[in-house]
Order: sequence, then structure tokens, then C-alpha cells
Amino acid sequence: MLKKDNYSIQDGIKIFNSSDFTTSEVISFYKDDPFPNYEISDNKISILEKGNKNLFTSKLKKFIGYNKKILEVGAGTCQLSNYLSIGNNNQITAFDANFSSLKTGADFAKKNEIKNVNFVCGDIFDEHFQEEYFDIILCNGVLHHTKDTFEALKKITKSLKKNGIILVGLYNKFGRIRTIFRKYMYKIFGKKFLMIFDPVLRKTDKKSTKKIDAWIKDQYRHPVERSHTFDEVLINFKSNNLIFFNSFPSCDYFNNQEDNQDISSLFKKGKEASKIDRILAQISMIFNRQGGEGGLYIFLGKKND
Repeated sequence: MLKKDNYSIQDGIKIFNSSDFTTSEVISFYKDDPFPNYEISDNKISILEKGNKNLFTSKLKKFIGYNKKILEVGAGTCQLSNYLSIGNNNQITAFDANFSSLKTGADFAKKNEIKNVNFVCGDIFDEHFQEEYFDIILCNGVLHHTKDTFEALKKITKSLKKNGIILVGLYNKFGRIRTIFRKYMYKIFGKKFLMIFDPVLRKTDKKSTKKIDAWIKDQYRHPVERSHTFDEVLINFKSNNLIFFNSFPSCDYFNNQEDNQDISSLFKKGKEASKIDRILAQISMIFNRQGGEGGLYIFLGKKND
């Protein structure tokens, strides 16, 4: 799995050192407030129940199936990796630059006897993993927090098998507009403004102060953040020998309006459609739930054989 053995091991986590400034900045940012965080009462059963109730994670797990080698890039506290590992024979690698976040996930796995997750701490640009090793690579909401979004995509794609699937989630230049506006208002009016106007925080239990603070920090105070259009992803998919599989929201704006409301549609074959379709799909994000909750969109690609 790993190209090199020049790592140390601490608390069951393989650690590669990195001296990159941007990586160090992001590590420092998440050090005290790992994102997302666990509830005190969380255990293997509750994580499974939460994941099964979430349409995206439950459909993703079904789409993955069994006997796969999976890499989650930017795993954070590894809630997704731990959820995806339960009840199957998949081998999952949770990879992140932040040791404290990984330790939270590794401690949870150890406590709950989850044994098919490997934890690796390192820099995405250092290419720690063997080429064409993983069946599936997940990097949702991660690459836009690195020093170069599409160089990072290039690096991780090398580790994807031919015919393997990659999931990429990025902030959208159109869909992120509402969050950017709230970010400026937050600087003026503070946390109280967000508790009223941020859709996620309005639904969050006010007693969950750690969860609230982690969301605010991640969405409104991150030191490294970019946003990208659909076409930027399509161009970089092609340059990395990736074939478009589908997206959420759908690129095919005129023909698949219902697919822009149902994320389960992501896991069936879709169309790139026309440039006009793609522009309209992105503009529509400003006015829907996706735009209200951060403007994140997802592309699935398949590595050409």
C-alpha cells in the first residue's frame, strides 16, 4: 500500500513528516477543533445508524459494495471511514495531514473494535501510496484546502486502479456566494448573525457548542480555501485520464431537474451535457439547499483502462 517505510508509528497511526508551509497551516488550523467531531455518546451502533439515515453516505456505501480497497483523502476524524468499514470486508485507508484528527478516529475505531481501517498521516503532495492500488478514492471537501487543488488531484489519481472510481467534492464558484456573503457579515456582526442566517447552525442543537464552533471555523475562518467551476473539474479529469461518470448537482440541467434534488442520482451514469447546462446548474445552486449550506458539489470519475 505505502511506497516507502520511512514513517513512524504512534497510537496505531503511520506518520510521515511534512515541512510544507500550507500543509502546516491547515494542520495548525484543525489542531484544537477536529472537524467533524464525534458526540460524546457516539459508538459503533450510533455511527452506523447515522450513516444509514444519511442518503449520501448510505448510497455511497451500497455503491462501493464489498472487497474493495478504499482511500479516503482528508479523512479528518474518520467518521466516514469508520462508517464505511462496518459490516463488510473492505480495507479502508483514512489519510489526513492532521495527526490529532486521525487520532480521534483511530481511538474511536480501537474502542469499538473496528479493525479494517488503516490510519496514515502525511502530505497529499508527497505521494505516499503505491500507484494503481485503490479501487475507490474519496476526497470530499478536501482538495480546495490544499496549496493546489488540481495538482493534488493529479497526485492521488496515480494511486487509483484502472477502472477505479474517484469521488471529488469541491466548493463551487457560484454555489459558494451565499457563504461568502455570510462570511463578511460574520466579521461585522459575529457569531449571533450566523446562528440566525446559517441553515446548518439553525438546525444544530445549541448545546452542541463544539459542533457549532467546528462548523463556523471550517466554513468561515479557514486560512486556505478556493472554489472551482464544473468545467475546471472536467478539464482536469481528462488530463488525468478520468472519464466523467456523474455529478451532483447534475450537469444535465434541463433534462435532470429531479436529479438536482436527489443525491442518490449521483451513483448512476450521467452526462456532461452542454456548457450552458453546466452554467445553469451551478447558478441554481445559489438558490437551493446546496448553496445555503456551503456550495459543495460532487463529481464522480472513472479511470480509463
